[in-house]
Amino acid sequence: MERLWSPWRSQYIGTFKENEKKDSEVCFFCNAIKLNEVSMDTLIVHIGNTSFVIMNKYPYNNGHLLISPKKHTGNLDDLTTNEMNEIMQLQSSAVKVLENIYKPHGFNIGANLGRAAGAGVPGHLHYHVLPRWNGDTNFMPILAETKVLSQSLEDSFNQIAAGFKALRL
Repeated sequence: MERLWSPWRSQYIGTFKENEKKDSEVCFFCNAIKLNEVSMDTLIVHIGNTSFVIMNKYPYNNGHLLISPKKHTGNLDDLTTNEMNEIMQLQSSAVKVLENIYKPHGFNIGANLGRAAGAGVPGHLHYHVLPRWNGDTNFMPILAETKVLSQSLEDSFNQIAAGFKALRL
């Protein structure tokens, strides 16, 4: 069996190792939403009533968004119907915003539930919305352990936050 390694992700995953502190004390989702504002400092691009959209600080591609409930939970059963509905609505809105900005050929949308499933933050449920393009994979991550992103995080933030604002949610 062959394996593809992505060692650049270890920095991201390593920052959220389980420790003695309460999970919500080290959770970047909880820390970001405490300010309750759209901000480059928090990477939050939109705040709803029960959920919010935040950029992935270590994206696989430009426009990689995370949609999370404000409530700290890693379990789907803990979400109310309103929270689940808003998360789905924000996924749809994220796709619209990203289509307008980046014109991707497709999307990966999903959640990793639990550390064994690949969740970097297993205690705080979140969905990935990841734009994809035909041919967006290349040799750089494999040979040079480098991911090539065509836009800065700040430029992405400005465009995506403006895109959500234009939707008037």
